[in-house]
Amino acid sequence: MVEFEFDVDWPRTAWVALGFVLAAALVFVAYRFVGTFVFGLFVYYATRRLYRRVRRRIEQPSVAAGVSLVGMVLPALLLLAYTLGIALQQLSRFADEIDGAGSGSQIEDLLAMADPYLNLTVLSDPTALLDNLGGVGTITTTLESALGYLGVVGTGLLHLFVMLALAFYLLRDDRRFAGWAGHLTAERTVFEEFVAAVDESFDKVFYGNILNAMITGLVGGIVYTLLNQIAPASVAIPYAALVGVLAGGASLIPIVGMKLVYVPMAAYLAVLAGTSGEGWWFVVAFAAVSFVVVDVIPDLLVRPYVSGGELHTGALMFAYILGPLIWGWYGIFLGPIVLVLVTHFARIVLPELVTDEPIRAREVDPAALTGDTDGADAVGGERDGDEGTPSGA
Repeated sequence: MVEFEFDVDWPRTAWVALGFVLAAALVFVAYRFVGTFVFGLFVYYATRRLYRRVRRRIEQPSVAAGVSLVGMVLPALLLLAYTLGIALQQLSRFADEIDGAGSGSQIEDLLAMADPYLNLTVLSDPTALLDNLGGVGTITTTLESALGYLGVVGTGLLHLFVMLALAFYLLRDDRRFAGWAGHLTAERTVFEEFVAAVDESFDKVFYGNILNAMITGLVGGIVYTLLNQIAPASVAIPYAALVGVLAGGASLIPIVGMKLVYVPMAAYLAVLAGTSGEGWWFVVAFAAVSFVVVDVIPDLLVRPYVSGGELHTGALMFAYILGPLIWGWYGIFLGPIVLVLVTHFARIVLPELVTDEPIRAREVDPAALTGDTDGADAVGGERDGDEGTPSGA
């Protein structure tokens, strides 16, 4: 009878099992917060070039990362708050026009209760207060709705905090993380080549699109403000500069992009022109200028130079389209991430795997490993002329 003996390294096996458990826990957390993490990665790449410029002037990496995030994120938050404020103001105006100013509301009932005589009535008959407010059921429903809104706002703020915290620590410690990851494989040259290519593509896709949106928003704001100077009063563009900035922001959305802003605006101006009986020429001019000057020209002249890199334009387009369809809102960022990883894996690693040859790097451009398009990359190293940047970033 043949006996089989297995030489099992039980301590090592236990550590491997623990590693799988910890990895499964990390995967579970990443799955539950995948949208938050993906958006945090987008904020990191959108802010990294600004951080490196700030880092040359501010010695403390934590302070430099905080200043960079504030400089990049705060304007976007202020623009969003301003847009929401205008939208709520217009919605309130629209509601007043529909309901009329004379309809008694619960707010008016509460103000009426400020009258001393009514206060005495409420004190003598507490049920009068409930009657004025619509009863206990109305109060309960209102409180439940308020708590629901608070929950939504609290959850949104939590996700926002995680996004900014992730971007902050990536900005501050990206080189340390890359140095640690470089020791995980013996084929460090291949690994570094792969990471450098992925990092460059992420920088091109995310920062390039942000830069393109900023340029487009600036062009749109100027063009629409100038158009308003010749617009008839009855069909003037409302908040022209804001419309241009929003058009630039909408350029981040695949395919439809700025059309989400200027097409509804053109329809709104057409309604105004139809109501007033004049200004049709301006509606046509607005639509033509929006399509040619704000949409097509920046997309043809700016985007090819600031985004994409080595990625195929058609593949990137499909990544932007299919990403949101598969994963939801965060798919607009996760789709390009998956495309970048697949593209560079197929270009760098797959040929050796298919031919069953040892995985080895081909000739690697030293600049790709020691610097990116704007200084030092996440893999490590600094370009010439960055000697003043401390290495502990």
